[in-house]
Formats: sequence, structure tokens, C-alpha cells
Amino acid sequence: MSEVAAKDPREILRAVFGYEAFRGAQEDIIRRVIAGEDALALMPTGAGKSLCYQIPAIARAGTGVIISPLIALMQDQVDALKQNGVRAERLNSALSPEEAHAIERRYAAGELDLLYVAPERLHSPGFLEFLARGRIALFAIDEAHCVSEWGHDFRPEYRRLNVLHERFPDVPRIALTATADSVTLKDVIERLQLQNAARFITSFDRPNIRYRVALKDEERVQLLEFLRSEHPGQAGIVYCMSRKRCDDIADFLERNGAPALAYHAGLDAETRAARQRRFVREEGIVMVATVAFGMGIDKPDVRFVVHLDLPKNLESYYQETGRAGRDGEPSNAYLLYSLADVVNLQRLMNASSDDEQRQRIIARRLDAMLGYAESTECRRKLILNYFGEERADRCDNCDNCLEPPETYDGKIAAQKALSCVYRTGQIFGAKHLIDVLLGRDNERVRKAGHDRLPTFGVGQDLTEKEWKSVFRQLAASGLLSVGLEERSGFRLTEKSFPVLKGEVGVRLRKDPYSKPRSSGRSRGPIDDALENETELRLFETLRALRLRLAKERGIAPYMIFSDRTLRDMVRLAPRTRQEMQLVNGVGQNKLDAYGDLFIQEIRTFQR
Repeated sequence: MSEVAAKDPREILRAVFGYEAFRGAQEDIIRRVIAGEDALALMPTGAGKSLCYQIPAIARAGTGVIISPLIALMQDQVDALKQNGVRAERLNSALSPEEAHAIERRYAAGELDLLYVAPERLHSPGFLEFLARGRIALFAIDEAHCVSEWGHDFRPEYRRLNVLHERFPDVPRIALTATADSVTLKDVIERLQLQNAARFITSFDRPNIRYRVALKDEERVQLLEFLRSEHPGQAGIVYCMSRKRCDDIADFLERNGAPALAYHAGLDAETRAARQRRFVREEGIVMVATVAFGMGIDKPDVRFVVHLDLPKNLESYYQETGRAGRDGEPSNAYLLYSLADVVNLQRLMNASSDDEQRQRIIARRLDAMLGYAESTECRRKLILNYFGEERADRCDNCDNCLEPPETYDGKIAAQKALSCVYRTGQIFGAKHLIDVLLGRDNERVRKAGHDRLPTFGVGQDLTEKEWKSVFRQLAASGLLSVGLEERSGFRLTEKSFPVLKGEVGVRLRKDPYSKPRSSGRSRGPIDDALENETELRLFETLRALRLRLAKERGIAPYMIFSDRTLRDMVRLAPRTRQEMQLVNGVGQNKLDAYGDLFIQEIRTFQR
């Protein structure tokens, strides 16, 4: 790559990566780092953060050292760069001593453009001395939110990365993250000593992702219908809170014809690595995982992310949904939740032994997550506002914009529910309270003497499902709280009494339930972007060629060409190398390696 080291960033972008223009703040960040200055980049997943350190590492003399938190991802990142002709390697525990020594010799000889390392290795004895034997172009600290205890993926070893600035004060640093609220961002700046760094906080918006929320109503059926009707044969991630649920859901999908794998911390490291490789290198795999899976996943063609349990905060939710549609193509973020999710998260928060300040921050984040799930407003607007980005208009690409929910005056229903909680002693859960409100004359109600309460039978104007909705919304809005014990019931809060006295009104929403687009196979998002059936057939033909080549080379299909690049090929139908160079994502190295094969495939198809 030495022959392009002196070129302008735009030349590197075109020649190496095959793109004609930078996006957003990319060029400003890149030129700042090339000039030897520090930078802090807060950009959403899929916005092209990697180029912000890869291009400066190629342009500057020496080797760019990239600190990345997940060893399992480094090989994929290195393989993808090598497909573009970039001299990249990684040093981690997965290498044999002989392999590591060979890479170290190449680094010392100045033969690498980028070197990926884990933070643990950076702190190992003698490693900083080893780095000093070579020429360092820059330090890139990926997933920088890991440095903060307020970040959703806090890594203690990240806390000591300030040693880079202390040991190599003249080497520029760039810290990058996709999610950080103001508290986390402040911590990152202080911990990494980036007070003088240029800050690039770009829009958090991911306009290609459609945000949707629905109540659990036979969640397995909802999930299967969603996959069959909207994403047949496409890759995606399904998040669950527990290991057992991951195993059970993956098994259910497999039995119903959807290729699925479970991924969680209960599996041994070798199994996890093998399943991650399958997900990245095969097409159409559904990964059912705990949050142990996903940070830094480079697979660009993840078409959907489903949450079967309510996340603890919007930072985690936004980071996880951001793993869909990194290629900019239409994708879905689908959240299913229930009253039980609300109760469990509140119980976890109430059981916290953290100090008062930390509890306030945790409570604020939980309130924001619950507010998002229950909101009748534009969901994208809520997310962006949470991260400090003002948006006044509707996005027209979330469920609340596309199908505005109905609301109703819930003052009377709320008063009945709160009164029932109070009169039954503030120790019962929703099931018993609903039995009382509906006037059910069962043994438990009679034994407690609740069939003689004024609230017995006063709620027969609503169904059981509607009362569950009322209790869930009251809990989510802070009008009810839950005790610490697993079977403890609802309690009134300070906010409850003005409602009971009629001083404050309550507006409730009618619950949204899952509405898959159709019951049969439908075209997926990439299919919908193509003009006609002929284009769709050519796309699938090129996709099959890509998969065959990827298997032969032992790499992921997207490392050859992304779906977006294949779609551009379909649109332009290049028949010569000169025409192939006009396709978005075809750099010189890929043109030499694959151009003739894809040109021949297009010619054959058009005969």
C-alpha cells in the first residue's frame, strides 16, 4: 500500500475502497487526523467510522494501531481490509507464537498499514516497548464508550488507555463510538485526556431503519410471522435476556424452517466463535443472542434486529438496533415487550445497591426506555432528542408515524386501578388486582376479603387485556412502582395521589399489536429496491457467484462485494472493466480480483 501513502484522502477512498465521495463529517475528521491532531468522533453505527482511522493510517507514515475490544471481530476486520489491498494484521491471543512473531517483525519493518490489538495486550508487559520499536501513524480507540462506567459496555482495561498519550504524546489519537449520552461523553473525554481534541458529533439518525414496537401476544408466533412475511432468507439478530430463552427460541425457529443459532455466555469460547463465523460468513442466518453478541459486528447486510425483551436503557437499545442496515439499505428494528418486562426492569432498579447519584442516572435511563416503548410520538424523534439532537418533524419511517396510535382519556381507569392497589394493601400484582376490578368471585379474592371492597367489580367496562395495558402504562409512567421481591406487588408513588384526587389527567394509548405485512412470502427490503423481476434474478445470480467465491476463499460474502454494490452492478450492468470501475464499492484491488468474473456473469445473464 506504500504506493498510495502520499495520495490525497479522496484518492485513497476511490482507489482502495471504491467510493466516490465521503459522507457527513468523514473528510473533516480524516484530514484532521492526517494533520496529526486528536479527534473524538461520535457517529452512528453504519456511518463509516472505520474509514475515519483507516484512511489516515494509510495516508500517514507508519502503522495505525487500532484498539478494539473484541478479539473475535479482528480477523473479519483484517480480512475485509486485505480484500481491498490494505496491509492489515492483528495481534491477539488467537494467534500462535510463530504467527505473532511474524506480524511483530512486519510491524517493526514498517510493512503494515494497520495493526489491531486488544486493550489487554496493550497493557501486557513489554508491549509499549515493542510499539516504540516501530513508527506509529496514529492510535484509534474504537468503541470508546467502553472507557466509561456509564457506558453500556464498560471495560475496566479501557480505563488505562490514557497511557498512550503519556507514552507517545506526539502520536495523534482518534476515539470513536456510536452511542454516548452527555454523562458518558464527558467521562470518555476526561479518562482519555481528550480535552483538546476536535469533537465531531454527527447526527445519530439512521433513516434506513424502521422502528417498531408491539405488545407480546404469543411472541413466538409474532416472531415467526415477522421473519416469514418481511425477511425470508435474510440475516438478522434476535435479542433475549436469558440464555435459556436464546436456546429455546433458536430451536423453535430451526424447527419452523428458519436457520437459527443461539449465542450466549453459557457456551464455550470455541462454540461461540464458530457460530459467529457462520453468522458473518453465511447468508440468511438468524442469531438468537443475549447482549453478549454483537458489539462491533461488521456484517453490513443484517436486515433486522428484534428484541424479545425490553432493554434496560436507550443507549443499549440504540447500539443493538444499529447493527441492522450498516450498508444503508432498508432494515427493521422490532421490539416486543409486556407488563412483565416493565415490572422486572423496575424491580432490578429498585434492588440496586448503588449510591444515590448512580441510582438517579439508572432511573433516568430506565424512564427514557419505558417512555420510548409507550410513546405515541415519532420514535426516531424520541431517540434523537434523548441523545441531544433536536428534531421537530416526523420521520415517516416508524410505526407511530405510519400508523398513528389511538389514545383515550384514561383518568377514570387510572383512578380505579390506583384505588384498587391502595385498598388491597399495595402487596398484589396485576393478576389479582384485575380479578378484583372485574369482580371475579374466586377463592383467592374471597380469602383476602376483597370481594367486599368498593373496587370489587368496578372495572367491568374494560377487558382483562385492557386492564393489563392500564397497569403497564401506569407502571411505565411512574404512577405505580414495584417491590424488590419477585412476587411483591404494585405500590402507589408520590405521583399517584394527584391522579386519585382528580387534580391531574391521564392519557392512555390503545395497545399496538404485531401486524406483519402479509401471511405469505414477501419481497425483502433489498428486493423492493430493485426495479423488476429481471433485476431481481440478476441480483440473485450475482449473489450466488459472490457466495461461491467467498466459500472458496474462506471469507464472508460481504468482503467481496456488499449488497449495495451488487445492486449498483444490477443497475449499471457493466460489460467492461472501465464500466465496472463506476460501480460503487469497487476499488482497484477488487476490480483486479473479481471484476472479470462478475462482468462475465452479467454478460452470460443478458444473452
